[in-house]
Order: sequence, then C-alpha cells, then structure tokens
Amino acid sequence: MTKKEQESFSQFGKSFQEKLGRIILHDRVFSDQMQEVLEYKHFDKKYLQAFVQAIFDYKQKYEAHPTFAIMVPVIKEELLDYPELVKRQVFDYLSRIKSGDVSGDDAEYVKQKSLDFCKKQKLKLAILTSVDLLQKSSFEEIQKVINEAMKLGTDNDHGHDFIQDFEVRYMPQTRAPVVTGWDEIDSITRGGLGKRELGVVVAPTGAGKSMALVHIGSRAVVMGKTVVHYTLELAETTIGLRYDSAITGVPLSMTFEYKDQIKEKITGIEGQLIVKEYPTKSATTKTLENHLDRLRQKGVEPDMIIVDYADLLRPATTSYKQELRHSLGDIYEELRGIAQKYDMPVWTASQTNRGGLNAEVITMEAISEAFNKCFVADFICTISRTAQDKTENTGRMFVAKNRNGPDGMVYPMHMDTSKVYLEVLPVEDGGTIDSVVAKTKVEQQQWLVKKYKNYSGNDPDAKAKKEKKLESEQKMKTELRALKEQLEKEKEAQ
Repeated sequence: MTKKEQESFSQFGKSFQEKLGRIILHDRVFSDQMQEVLEYKHFDKKYLQAFVQAIFDYKQKYEAHPTFAIMVPVIKEELLDYPELVKRQVFDYLSRIKSGDVSGDDAEYVKQKSLDFCKKQKLKLAILTSVDLLQKSSFEEIQKVINEAMKLGTDNDHGHDFIQDFEVRYMPQTRAPVVTGWDEIDSITRGGLGKRELGVVVAPTGAGKSMALVHIGSRAVVMGKTVVHYTLELAETTIGLRYDSAITGVPLSMTFEYKDQIKEKITGIEGQLIVKEYPTKSATTKTLENHLDRLRQKGVEPDMIIVDYADLLRPATTSYKQELRHSLGDIYEELRGIAQKYDMPVWTASQTNRGGLNAEVITMEAISEAFNKCFVADFICTISRTAQDKTENTGRMFVAKNRNGPDGMVYPMHMDTSKVYLEVLPVEDGGTIDSVVAKTKVEQQQWLVKKYKNYSGNDPDAKAKKEKKLESEQKMKTELRALKEQLEKEKEAQ
C-alpha cells in the first residue's frame, strides 16, 4: 500500500469504504461482527449504503450470509424503489469487486481500522443531528446522541467468570424478581419476573390483556416498586382509573363517587407509577428508551416497565420491504434489549390470531403474526375466555413458556372486569390442556342435551343415516366411473 493510499485510508474516504464493503461481502465472520456496530448510514455514498443494507437485510431475513453469486438477484429485489443512478452504481461496484478492482492485500488494515471508522462516522452523524436539535433547544438529546457515539465499542465487560463469580449467581439482587401478585405464578417463576427478563400476556381482543398488565403493575406499586406503564391504545387517565380500581377494589363505575377515599388510600403507597401515552404506531422502542433516559435524569429509577402492548409499537427498522411478522419479531427482540440495557423486567402483551378467538385453551400457535417473538420471551401466559366465561367472570391461564420453572399448566381464573381484579386459582384435574379440553367436551354435551331435547350422543337414527350417506356416495362414484369410460371410448373412436 502506498503512502498516499494510507493517507486516504486514514481519512476513511471512498477507497477505504469500498474496501470495507467488499470485505463485508466476502468475510462472513467479520460481517457478523460488524453488524453489531456498523450502520449503512455510516457510508458516505448512496450506492455503498444500499449495497451494505442489502447484505444485512438478507442476513436478517434468511439467517444466512449471502454469496457473491446470489448478490445480483438480492440487489435487484432490495433496490426496486431506489433511483436508477444508485442501481447502476451498485451494479458497477459489484462488477468491480468481481474483477478485483477493489481487492488487494490491505484487508487486515481495513479490519483493524473498521471500528475507528464506525466511531468517526457515528460521531459525524451525531453532530449533524445535533444541529437540528440545537434549533429546538433539545440539549439533553444532544448530550445523549454525542455520548452514544463516543462510547461505541468501549464495552470493557469481559463477562461472567463461571468459577470466580460463583457467589454472584446466588445473590438475591442478581435476579431480584418483581412479584405478579398471583401466588400460583410467583411460585413457578421463583418469585415473579426478574431483571433483564421479558414477560408476555397473550389473549384475544377484549379478553383481558390490558387488565392483566394493570394487575401486575398495581401489585408492584403496592410492594413499593417504581413502575413505568406505556399505553399505546388507551388514554393515560383511563389507565390511571384502572389502577385506582385495581389497588383499592372500588368498581370502575364508582371511582368518581369514591374519589376522596381512593386518593387517601393511594397517597399512602410507597411505590411510584408513571403512565405515559403514545398514539398507536407512533412510538418505537427507541422512543421508550429516550423517555426512560429522561426519567433517569430526573431521578426516577424504574424497577419495571409495562408496554401495553408491543404489537402497537412502530418498527424501528429502516427496511421498507420488511414483512410484518419480521418487524414484530424485531420489536420483541428490542424490548428484550431494553430489559437487558436497563437491568429490569419488562412486561407486554400480544394479540392472538383468529384461531384463538373461541379456543378453550390458547396455545402459542395462536399468537398473532410473529411466532418468533416467543423465542425471546422468558415467560409467556395466555388468557382464554369464552362467551360463557365472560358472563360468569371466569377464564383460564395457560403457562406456555417459563424459563425459570415448569410450564404447560392450565390455571382457572376468576376475573372481575368491573374491579380490574384477576385471581389465578390452583390447577384442577392435573391442570393439563388435555384434561381441560376433555372436561369441556363433557360439559358441552351435557349442555346440548339440556338445551335440545332431541339431542343425544347415541342417536338411534345415526346408523341408518350413515348407511344412506354411504349408499349415495357409492352410487355417485359408479355413475362417474361409467361416464369416464364412455368419454374414453368416444375419444378412441375419433
């Protein structure tokens, strides 16, 4: 490498960036590493941005590294909405990579300097962002973006030493679970949801997702915890009234009548509750992080956050072609990232698909759109309520996933929506899905017999009806076979 080239590289100019793009394509291990710190916006040229973004999008979508041969169709697919000039530049760049115009013996140098390049470009972007923020007098945001840029790649934590840090694993503060308020659930989760863990409540619309999250939050507040509750569907005041009812037991319809008594009771609570509203699909996980950072600057240190609910967040991804299920999967991964970053439990909820609307017991197969969000959660429970359950204030909770204990149990529930009250009762008949479904079938048959006098599980005419049906089907098969033979004979005669 010549001195001139080194000087050019030291400034991370076009030559350096083209070399970096080539290595990202050809070196899978290096590409995986760079994906953690490199953003496509770090490249100055649009064609390099598009090229690298196409590689990263492919890796994310197919969980595989693209080969050189596959890049042509990948680029054609990913760059459909890009200007023609950018498309031509990308294909020209790809052609030069193939011919060796951007190859050389300087790959190791580029790898060594790649992190410095990311730091410089991220700082440059942060400064440009700060210009707009300065006009808005958003000094806290300016400090944040600058600090994030400066600390890129400065993680000095070497990890948990299995032998040396043995006692750390058994310290109460290591996991520090926050109780759910349901004794049955707390007993199987070792005290509730712990630090850096993600819990998900799954239910159809109107079955009690929000109510369950309010219940969890209210019990934490009563225990002296600081809870931040993000609402993406209901107003802040509406959520506040639900907490009033959940904490005091006063029915929602009577909260205004007993306003003074409610105020007196909640005033004595040691915990703190912050309810923050964002319009549906207006907030991303980054929005939540910014809000949490502002709270911390004001001295508020949350013990738990609740997101009601994650499906209503806006994907932070920049890929315009990304499918909904992939976007939702990313959102849940990002929520798990928030739990890890801020060292606290995160609760959210998810909508079921149509298969879960009338199910006696909702399983993970009924989770809407993105099944892969199940992989990142530490605890998943479903709430099932039939029309009859709603009239009788009953329901069922199925523990679909539990990293810290057993799962697969079905718990009966008492649910009083008027008081935002949910109680998880001990399991019955073994508490398995099969036992619940079997019991339900018996109850349904008894109900049918009672409702319809002519109904019987042993219908005396059933055998005759079945024989008549089989006879009719056989006759039809014979007629079709004769018709087929006739058509074949006519075809041969022609």
